[in-house]
Amino acid sequence: MSLDEHRAANLANWNERVAGHTANDGYGIAALVADPDHISDVVAFDRDAFGAVDGKTLLHSQCHIGTDTVSWAKLGAVVTGIDFSPTALAAARSLAERVGVKATFVETELYDAPQHVPEQFDCVYTSVGAINWLPDIAEWGQVMAGFVKPGGQFYIRDTHPMLSTLDDERSDELMTVTLPYFETASPLRWESDQSYAGSATLTNTINYEWNHSIAEVVMALLDAGLVLDELRELTHLDWPYFSFMEAEGERWYLPADRRLQVPLQFSIRAHKPG
Repeated sequence: MSLDEHRAANLANWNERVAGHTANDGYGIAALVADPDHISDVVAFDRDAFGAVDGKTLLHSQCHIGTDTVSWAKLGAVVTGIDFSPTALAAARSLAERVGVKATFVETELYDAPQHVPEQFDCVYTSVGAINWLPDIAEWGQVMAGFVKPGGQFYIRDTHPMLSTLDDERSDELMTVTLPYFETASPLRWESDQSYAGSATLTNTINYEWNHSIAEVVMALLDAGLVLDELRELTHLDWPYFSFMEAEGERWYLPADRRLQVPLQFSIRAHKPG
């Protein structure tokens, strides 16, 4: 599938982000390389979703620079990461070599992934900040389910779509709905010369996102043949969406008196019968 103008812009944007993400230690690369037992904070939170992964095959969708993929490999999984950014995958391969783990990385646009990765996997994983870059959640569900072996498991943790409707630039700390909750044909257009990690100034400043409701995400997986095991809504994020959020360790929360007002993330665990 050729990239439309929106995803072509996203590809240019994400290719350029890599230098800043690898130069800055917001991704914890130094600890991953130095400490054989260290895994990313993301995988440390998600690891129980699959149980023991030693010897299991695991596909990491939209793997970016591979810090989470490499973390699963440290836990014993036989890992494959897919991403559409060749620059990110070059960094991922370099990281795996420096860490000393085996990992396969495949460059592919997500919807084309079954043409480039013919295998099915024991575990299929999507980590934080992924599906907002995809225009069609129903087709995403078909792709993800197709990669799960009979008897295999699927897990995603990502930003809650309710949070993604809220204006994060207000100075009065009101949480106001200003953006669509449901998937729309036209994406949201953003422009920024900064990324969330690193201090590099970007020249490919335009990127596009799509929101997908919880029902749309769940039904995308069920309609593709997976069986829902668990749906959770979470009160923390891995970064501060609002300027008034409070850090507790590596996690960010709304202030205590507002903590139960809005879900910040969701997670879904599912399996394929067989």
